[in-house]
Amino acid sequence: MSELASFHDVLFPPAVSFGATGGPERRNEIVALTSGREKRNARLSLSRRRYDAGTGIRSLEDLHDVVAFFEARRGSLHAFRFRDPFDMKSCRPQATPSPLDQTLGTGDGATLRFALVKVYGEGADAFRRPIARPRPESLRVAVGGSELSSPGGFTFDGEKAEVVLADVPAEGLAITAGYEFDVPVRFDAERIEISITSFKAGQIPSIPLVEVLL
Repeated sequence: MSELASFHDVLFPPAVSFGATGGPERRNEIVALTSGREKRNARLSLSRRRYDAGTGIRSLEDLHDVVAFFEARRGSLHAFRFRDPFDMKSCRPQATPSPLDQTLGTGDGATLRFALVKVYGEGADAFRRPIARPRPESLRVAVGGSELSSPGGFTFDGEKAEVVLADVPAEGLAITAGYEFDVPVRFDAERIEISITSFKAGQIPSIPLVEVLL
């Protein structure tokens, strides 16, 4: 009997994730012209993150937890939450999220829903990264600089990754948010291969993970 791919709302073992390596990947096409100049084209509009969780394994207990997690996700079939050790907040790594961290949009007198994003860079070149899996207990929202209560002032629609305001914000008011978040990923391999002998000798298994769009 086949199983349909889905998202399991569970967190990859945090102790392992904080020792993982990886980061964002961009796919660009670069063609060298006879003049020596280049033509460059972005194949994907969004970056995609890849990680190797193998570098986070420090003990046989860690390896046991990852193997159990791998089996419960049916290998690469089901996606899950991963705590990116390098980028998991709406603010800088050592700061505490504030409801003023990220601008989601501006009130127009009609809109109640605003997509949750994190902005990298400034001005016209800034990249707005969709944030699909915030940690709900950390989400803080403000309108015009005034923080809203939850759930009275706003809720979060996890299916559409949108903040839903209880009241329509007045035209021109900034809607901002702060949060911690996880990255939706899946295993990017069909097996985990390691032996007790090699593990005790210091050989680290490769456990590749890749970000998925929800």
